[in-house]
Amino acid sequence: CFWVLCIPRVRSSAEMADSTADATETNADTLRRELQKVLTEIFNDEGGKDRGETEDCFGVLKAIDEAIRILTCLRKVESKKPEFDISPVEVPKEFICTLSNTIMIEPVIIASGQTYEKRYITEWLKHERTCPKSKEVLSHCLWIPNHLINELISQWCRVNKVDRQKPSDELVTELFTGDIEALLQRISSSSSVADQIEAAKELRRQTKRFPNVRVFFVAGIHDSITRLLSPLSALGEAVDSNPELQENIITALFNLSILENNKTVIAENRLAIPLLTKSLMQGTAETRRNAAATLSSLSAIDSNKIIIGSSEALKALIDLIEEGDLLATKEATSTVFNLCIVLENKEKAVSAGLIPAATKKIKAGSNVDELLSLLALISTHNRAIEEMDNIEFIYDLFKILRKPSCLLTGENAVVIVFNMCDRNRDRSRLKVVGEEENQHGTFTKLAKQGSVRAVRKSQGILQWIKRFVTGKEPQRA
Repeated sequence: CFWVLCIPRVRSSAEMADSTADATETNADTLRRELQKVLTEIFNDEGGKDRGETEDCFGVLKAIDEAIRILTCLRKVESKKPEFDISPVEVPKEFICTLSNTIMIEPVIIASGQTYEKRYITEWLKHERTCPKSKEVLSHCLWIPNHLINELISQWCRVNKVDRQKPSDELVTELFTGDIEALLQRISSSSSVADQIEAAKELRRQTKRFPNVRVFFVAGIHDSITRLLSPLSALGEAVDSNPELQENIITALFNLSILENNKTVIAENRLAIPLLTKSLMQGTAETRRNAAATLSSLSAIDSNKIIIGSSEALKALIDLIEEGDLLATKEATSTVFNLCIVLENKEKAVSAGLIPAATKKIKAGSNVDELLSLLALISTHNRAIEEMDNIEFIYDLFKILRKPSCLLTGENAVVIVFNMCDRNRDRSRLKVVGEEENQHGTFTKLAKQGSVRAVRKSQGILQWIKRFVTGKEPQRA
């Protein structure tokens, strides 16, 4: 409930206007001032907190009656004014949400007692636990409809012939975006490096935390990606000469790339792929990981697979697979996997040295699961099989198959063995596979305990082994 209001002066002014046939602009101004006073007292009066429930409810009714009376009088006054004299009316500030800066459509009250537009405060409370106006920490993040203010706004709109908008499910993009343009200006301007770093760090934080900032940054700011990357572009080959700035900008770009609608815009920007490629090779370990993660995110779009696969980024990703730490290798592997879904990128990946880079890591016991998935995908390529043959990688696969870490690892390893046999069915290859089966029963175990795909491939290999002994050509599995 709201509070008891004692406003005799407001009542007398309203009655005066109600009884005056020749109401003037002065009457209208007086009524607007009185309405403003009622609204201010409703929002600011604290006296009702210690009153009883009955008195509080009576106060609410009095407040509504008084406001409606003033609005009714104001309507009469406004209706007597010539059309050419009607000027835009000032909206009471209590009717405007401080988050949306527009008249509230669905006013709700939060724990601090402040009223906001529902869509906006709901989005705010997803990320913050404070009141936007008072800054106090909220005891809870629930809200309730403010029926009083809603009724007053409806009455005011009718009096002033203002079309009140309907509730909408449209995405709120304005929140948290007020300082984004200023941050971008600081990053792209010739200000001090320290200021650029600070601004890039804050942009990185906001693009990570607020989804609507990711929307606004690309859709709401002209040439934003170019402006964001311009400081790194200006450094040329010495892109890593300012590693902290580079790391924050690349990470902010990764955050922006998460949004589906941003992926194509970023990939098609003339600076993005070249700078991501440089960042794969230069900069901090986190910069290299996040550059790979950004390319992985971008490669979810088919058209971007072609753009990235046609650039120097593919070679840089393969180098990172070989040289990077556990996390960097994982991100780079994921990206190359996405790219190699496109047939033409398989040839490019093999030419760029994927097989020696991946098998070297597997032999060292690093990122085995991810890399086997990639090699299973690439093992349909003849040249990839030849290179694995040349380094006798099949023996490493046998070791993995004897004790696979999981069903998927066993599946990918046996798929590679199957493809190696299928594309090179000479007696020496089948003899090697047959010896592995005779000594360890590797493929018999997989045919009983593996995944559905592993069972099918293992049964195919067992048929080859059996028919090798009889001299009959095996069928494809």
